[in-house]
Amino acid sequence: MKKVWVLGAGQLGAMMKHAGLPLNVDVEAVAFDAPKVSLGSDDAVTAEIELWPQSAVTDQLSAHPNFVNKDVFPRLADRYTQKQLLDELSIATAPWRVVEAETTAASLYSALGDTVLLKRRTGGYDGRGQYWLKNAESTQVPEDFLNQSIAEQKIPFDEEVSLVGARDKDGNLFFYPLTLNLHLDGILMASVSPLSRLAQLQPVAESMLGKLLTSLNYVGVMAMECFRVGDQLMVNELAPRVHNSGHWTQAGASISQFEYHVRAVAGLPLAPARIKAQTVMINLIGVERNDGWLGVEGTELYWYGKEVRAGRKLGHINVCAPKQSDLCASLHQLSSLLPEPYPTVFEWVDRNLSSSDK
Repeated sequence: MKKVWVLGAGQLGAMMKHAGLPLNVDVEAVAFDAPKVSLGSDDAVTAEIELWPQSAVTDQLSAHPNFVNKDVFPRLADRYTQKQLLDELSIATAPWRVVEAETTAASLYSALGDTVLLKRRTGGYDGRGQYWLKNAESTQVPEDFLNQSIAEQKIPFDEEVSLVGARDKDGNLFFYPLTLNLHLDGILMASVSPLSRLAQLQPVAESMLGKLLTSLNYVGVMAMECFRVGDQLMVNELAPRVHNSGHWTQAGASISQFEYHVRAVAGLPLAPARIKAQTVMINLIGVERNDGWLGVEGTELYWYGKEVRAGRKLGHINVCAPKQSDLCASLHQLSSLLPEPYPTVFEWVDRNLSSSDK
């Protein structure tokens, strides 16, 4: 049995473990505060997050010679070096500046426009670790963002999309269809894939992510979040791991993103994933579990077993159906079983399914 260790014991590690079972790959997700583990020389190591605290077990796992993508994680975990990489590869991204000790809001307004987004260089996912500068309100750079952040020009995007791809150790590339995403307050709420109206952007997106995967000699799954501005794509963030916007693949593809990653890290062959049907993923944020969800035809629930807290990712539901009428019927039934702000989420899904062929 092949053994793969995962730095981090959250829901992504748990879903990798689940994906490894039918492959006879023993995936062990390790909490950062766990004691040291018994590592074999042929074991492989990966991570469910780009940045981790230093501890006895994280030091042990990250020092293993079979820690896949070891040099990639710190490079992409820091938004400064991530942006530098995108510029080096001539991949479109929002105009940006690094925020240094002497950086002023006036200099950022001059370089990037009257509305500027500050992002902490590390961490700060789901809308946290960000701060808007607005010239009209004479906003200044907070002291704790100096030397700790980058600044980006505000992009008037049409919508947010992502591409999840995988690369094996021999350099072969595999991609899922582009996914349309809805964020509320910086948190992903829903994803739809595939959408025929996004197909024209697929070759461009694959070229962008393929260039990144190849240049980094990356092995496994990576997600590329983009803004769509007209017929152009602009990279917003990169995630060197399985990603929330790829959760729909558990129901909608013959090989999920989690299985792709486990296969690649374990050195097993990869093959093109067949897309089964159009799929909608609904993120469950800060809501109590409702077993009634399971009574809706076509739903696949993934509940993470966490304590319920406002704003916390607690699970997700995938709904997949070969006929769009059946998909919409299930979503309509599901919408009645979720509280605010989910009516807005389901309205967005319905609107984009209705326009999927336009």
